[in-house]
Amino acid sequence: MEFNIITLEKKWIIGKSVEMSLVANQTPDLWKSFLPNIQVIQNRTSQEFISASVYPLDYFQQFDPKCKFQKWAGVEVSSVTNVDGFNQLEIPSGLYSVFLYKGLPSEAGAFYQNLFMNWLPNSGYQLDNRPHFEVMGDRYRNDDPSSEELVYIPIKPR
Repeated sequence: MEFNIITLEKKWIIGKSVEMSLVANQTPDLWKSFLPNIQVIQNRTSQEFISASVYPLDYFQQFDPKCKFQKWAGVEVSSVTNVDGFNQLEIPSGLYSVFLYKGLPSEAGAFYQNLFMNWLPNSGYQLDNRPHFEVMGDRYRNDDPSSEELVYIPIKPR
């Protein structure tokens, strides 16, 4: 797996969130509720979209696809303003491993399984309790096998 280790500065995300599980995945509905009013968000840093996940502290200790977490659809902003119908998420600064995922989002399961079952245990790092997120830029193509996105996993040294 190709990856980079970076120190990320704090980011602010404006968007919408929903509590869900992998079994009861509501990601498509979340994006459908977010995208129609995106033009009202000011201070965007780019045209990229952010898909973030905020997991409970014990989420990865005994993995259960029925366990709930908070899923976000949003954009990064340079400064936070209140926008009706949207919420704010702070992504604290810290160490992240950044991976390039190529392929259909619906087929990412094997990618994440390899990341968490092989790469992470052999990396010298462990998960940190900060949001996980994906950046979907100009190479992201929903439902296209040539799609690309950057996957950010919060880590800290063991």
